[in-house]
Amino acid sequence: MDYPGNLFVVAAPSGAGKSSLVKALMELDSHVKPSISHTTRAPRGQEKNGREYFFVSAAEFDAMIKADGFVEWAEVHGHRYGTSRQAIAQLMDQGSDVVLEIDFQGALSIKRVFANAVTIFILPPSWDELRARLERRGEDAAETIDLRLRNAATEMAQAHHFDFVIINDSFDRALFDLKAIVHAQRLKFAVQRRARAGTFSALNIPS
Repeated sequence: MDYPGNLFVVAAPSGAGKSSLVKALMELDSHVKPSISHTTRAPRGQEKNGREYFFVSAAEFDAMIKADGFVEWAEVHGHRYGTSRQAIAQLMDQGSDVVLEIDFQGALSIKRVFANAVTIFILPPSWDELRARLERRGEDAAETIDLRLRNAATEMAQAHHFDFVIINDSFDRALFDLKAIVHAQRLKFAVQRRARAGTFSALNIPS
């Protein structure tokens, strides 16, 4: 079904800058709301339950799967992540634009459920820069970084399935590109017709 709000699905390999870009977008645009996923991994750094993720046990995650509580879920880097269909639909039904950070498998699954979702893939400018960013985070051991780089090759090979691709070589430019995609989506005919139904009706513009 069509919702008053839009759904933006952002995927990227670890270290490409996805989370930083999405955070900056939401700071600039209060109409964009985050979709908070469930995960079985432990919090990192200053992450808090209910803000970055809902951190749940493996048993709790299994229970949600059995209850068909996820629109998609996947195992990534040894941990499971899931997205609640109800949470996304509720936000869009309220007129909010929802941004969802997710792996490429989840993004493609979301697109099958929410056909109007706008999918965006963030790429690093080079392999060397991707490794450097992972090392600068200081969160992972060398073996984990190597695993993330191997996974990145698989993930980036799926970029052609996405509606838009942003190369994050300059953060400011990448953020400008992300804002441009959000703004352009809001100006599409179908979206404007839903958001400004009274204006379209007054101007006798047919569907």
